[in-house]
Amino acid sequence: MPGATTPDGATTWRSQPHAIVERDGVRYTLLGTAHISRVSVEAVEDAIGSGAFDAVAVELDAQRLQAISDPDALAKLNLVDVIRKGRVALFAANLALSAYQRRLAEQLGIEPGAELKRAVSLAGERGLPVALIDRDVGLTFKRASRQLGFFGRMKLMGSLLAGLLASDELGEDEIENLKQGDMLESSFGEFAKSSPQLYETVIAERDRYMAARLRESAGQAREVLAVVGAGHLAGLARHLADDGQPPGQTRTELEHAPPGRSLRWVMTVITLLILAMIGWGYYQGGAELGRQLVKEWVLITAGFAALGALAALAHPLGILAAAIAAPLKPIRPPGVSPGLFSALVEAQVRKPAYGHFLALRDDAGTLRGWYRNRVSRTILNFMLTNIGSSIGVWVAGLRIAGKVFS
Repeated sequence: MPGATTPDGATTWRSQPHAIVERDGVRYTLLGTAHISRVSVEAVEDAIGSGAFDAVAVELDAQRLQAISDPDALAKLNLVDVIRKGRVALFAANLALSAYQRRLAEQLGIEPGAELKRAVSLAGERGLPVALIDRDVGLTFKRASRQLGFFGRMKLMGSLLAGLLASDELGEDEIENLKQGDMLESSFGEFAKSSPQLYETVIAERDRYMAARLRESAGQAREVLAVVGAGHLAGLARHLADDGQPPGQTRTELEHAPPGRSLRWVMTVITLLILAMIGWGYYQGGAELGRQLVKEWVLITAGFAALGALAALAHPLGILAAAIAAPLKPIRPPGVSPGLFSALVEAQVRKPAYGHFLALRDDAGTLRGWYRNRVSRTILNFMLTNIGSSIGVWVAGLRIAGKVFS
């Protein structure tokens, strides 16, 4: 909507979508913005410049604020720590989101979230306290993933990958929907529209969370401006007015990442069954059959893990590490995967340079870029090696079952 303007042509914030909620002696003005709109930037400037507010809150967490404020943030990343701490999937999802935002910026000529960045900057200039009220993006991804189940997670990753590698420009309908929606939701593509679990985690839960954070962070302020995406406006206003649960309790509840229906337990059970079949083969068929079954297990699991690493164009030492680690699944600690060993070798042998980190946002937008950039290729190495290893366990199990029960 064009909105009203001041005599000098600037957009007034009152012409933009907004809601006012009074609670516990504090008046919260919720300004609904589009994350890809210069009009929203002007509305933020007008609102903060009016002097009517003594505190500002924005729909950001610390990680996203750093990402839009510090162009070199990725260059400061410790890739080895990311791999060791099991944060590869989250890092890959963040890369996909970053590439999607870069694609928007190139097409529309404005960085997504520019109005949020401007709100933080102006509040700092005026000495106003700033509250980051959104939930950590890592927690949101984690909760979404764990509520979806295995096949839902595969669809989720597929949606992220499709958005990541898409080269076509966004259509007018997509852009218009984005203006009224949410950046995280839109980055998941069509899957977000058909997944109630994803909507609950990415939109509805964050409405509750931001309402709780607003109440917690008000402090001594009596007039608080909250700059949030227009898609959150109605839900946030409702929760801010009606929620009776203490805000700290709500925040703790929504920051908890419940154990997911992990494939790890399924793979553990399958591995134990395979070991039992090998033992039964020794008992029934003697040492010759037992050795043959062990050989099948080693060759198949090592081969598929190595193929996964090869598909990522891993260094030969990384391929060897994957092949050695895969057959050791029965004695490896939980969470220690062939992909972990292979990726760590890759990160050490082909250490990413500063330039690789700087180019990461651009390179992550194409499949060729993922292979060209040493950072993203290490991430690919981790994921493809683990996929190959998992396939190898299934194939080996079927082969062994066929020999034992034939």
